[in-house]
Amino acid sequence: MTEQLRLMAVHAHPDDESSKGAASMAKYVAQGVDVLVVTCTGGERGSILNPKLQGDPEIEANIHEVRRNEMDAARELLGVRQAWLGFVDSGMPEGDPLPPLPEGCFALEPLEMAAEPLVRLIREFRPHVITTYDETGGYPHPDHIMTHTITMAAFEAAGDPGAYPKSGEPWQPLKVYYNHGMSMARIRALHAYMGEHGHESPYGEWIAAWEKEGRDDPEFTTRVHCADWFEVRDRALIAHATQIDPDGPWFQVPLDVQREVWPTEEYELARSLVDTSLPEDDLFAGVTV
Repeated sequence: MTEQLRLMAVHAHPDDESSKGAASMAKYVAQGVDVLVVTCTGGERGSILNPKLQGDPEIEANIHEVRRNEMDAARELLGVRQAWLGFVDSGMPEGDPLPPLPEGCFALEPLEMAAEPLVRLIREFRPHVITTYDETGGYPHPDHIMTHTITMAAFEAAGDPGAYPKSGEPWQPLKVYYNHGMSMARIRALHAYMGEHGHESPYGEWIAAWEKEGRDDPEFTTRVHCADWFEVRDRALIAHATQIDPDGPWFQVPLDVQREVWPTEEYELARSLVDTSLPEDDLFAGVTV
């Protein structure tokens, strides 16, 4: 190997990087891979989900700065680099019918304009592999769906000399993956283990809701063994204090149980320009530099 491997993880909001693929990223950092997290929005419209911090007027008045500081703390724990694309959080619309999205938000940006800063960043960082969400966004938040859309467009455009000619020298990433860390298979396995060993599972309501929706897992092509970095993942997630309650359901299954029952993070290979054999255990399978 003559060149350092580079991984780019494209996410919608600060905290997404710590709940989706964080242990894999920390593992790759430990192996010498240069990892860059790209955060599309500032998370300005995200609700304060940690009940211990709800109603704090100072946090509410400075949520943009607070979430940036949380991102800095998580970035340092994971050992990654991080860049902001600078778009405005669209918020999660609620109601029936759903209200219109706020003017100027990320999800309403024209695709050509929204993809340009990501193309520029790809050409600057020159990643071999990119991870993002599938076409559903992982869940139907408009920013997650838009993140998928611009990432796939940027993957195609970054290596095209005729696309965005003023946005840097062309660079073609070799693979793009969808991350599927919160799979039904994983949740069911942990739920079953907890029940079989006389422990209360935090996942009963999740499973019931998914069954009602008729939700199925996508096809996993790649399983990255990263159990040794689960603790780092959790510490990075807790760093997003406005979003994560350290006493909440995310942390009710002991790490030793998680390492035993489900020691991997799952991905779906969406596009590859190199030969690889499925299933994989490495996002860089087939990549030579």
